[in-house]
Amino acid sequence: MHPEFPLADDILHLNHAAVGPWPVRTQRAVAAFAEENTRLGSRHYLQWLKVEKRLRERLQRLIQAPSVDDIGLLKNTSEALSVVAHGLPWQAGENVVCPLQEFPSNRIVWQSLERFGVETRLVDLAKVSDPEAALLGAMDRRTRLLSVSAVQYASGLRMDLNRLGSACHNRGVLFCVDAIQQLGALPLDVQECQADFLAADAHKWLLGPEGIAVFYCAERLRDQLTLQQFGWHMVEDMGNFDRLDWEPAHSARRFECGSPNMLGIHALEASLSLFEETGMEFVADALSRNVEYLIDLLRASKFDVYSPVQADRRAGIVTFGRKGMDAQKTYQQLMEGGVLCALRGGGIRFSPHFYTRTGHMEQAVERAAEI
Repeated sequence: MHPEFPLADDILHLNHAAVGPWPVRTQRAVAAFAEENTRLGSRHYLQWLKVEKRLRERLQRLIQAPSVDDIGLLKNTSEALSVVAHGLPWQAGENVVCPLQEFPSNRIVWQSLERFGVETRLVDLAKVSDPEAALLGAMDRRTRLLSVSAVQYASGLRMDLNRLGSACHNRGVLFCVDAIQQLGALPLDVQECQADFLAADAHKWLLGPEGIAVFYCAERLRDQLTLQQFGWHMVEDMGNFDRLDWEPAHSARRFECGSPNMLGIHALEASLSLFEETGMEFVADALSRNVEYLIDLLRASKFDVYSPVQADRRAGIVTFGRKGMDAQKTYQQLMEGGVLCALRGGGIRFSPHFYTRTGHMEQAVERAAEI
């Protein structure tokens, strides 16, 4: 058992694509923060700001952003995507391209632009052999932006972000990445894939809390996003409360209108320290081995694997089923038995992490087969 994840004996956690558990260090960081608040109040607020600074630096390194100024701390992926959708200066007749199978967060925000005459083009990736070609083929001269999840939440399909980013760059199309199903599972480099925007919550593969997310915006685009939210925290001269004139912060802090989520900041900073100590390459290799083992287990138990099995097309999601299987019943019984999973993509979605024990995967598959 990994010392950072002393899960209860009756829990088989295969649900990191939904909500992941906290490492021990994160529990301790939150407990210490709560204890400090109870005993000392905000006496050491300046120390809290140092934790916030460390978090931004860790996030910069995690996504390989050019500068810590590119890192914004928002509430969730939906808020970050909304900052983009309702910040860009759209023209009637323009369009956004994204997969049909996207999680609602990465679909609804673009569809909300229809009242401005902006079309959302949904591309069905389930019916094509080359998903990137299908997305690029849906573009035309009026395409303003391509938005895509790095890893599709239901099927587990891993997109070739470098290919998409390069094509968007060559065509003058903005590239927006919902990275919630990749960050913490696999390395991601915003410069290499030429992402203009990236958003991801902390509570899945990053093993952090809900209510805090990273938002990356390329420097050249920061002042092109019209701000929709305003407050004391998003101004350049943030500490000068008596100043009557103001301007938005030059950094991505301009997208953070009010008081920061200090509790979430302390928690996520602790979780990310585990990834830095472990190394993302090690995490990715260990997760890949777990996923490969899980696929073999499912096939040996006569399940059909709906997710991609090729190493370059998968991340941490494995969705499976069987002809005649009642997916809803199977899901309910698995959850009642302590096998944490999800009902997605017409089957059961298992999503182990790098630390998941092979024995836990064996037990989970065995229980699914019994049902």
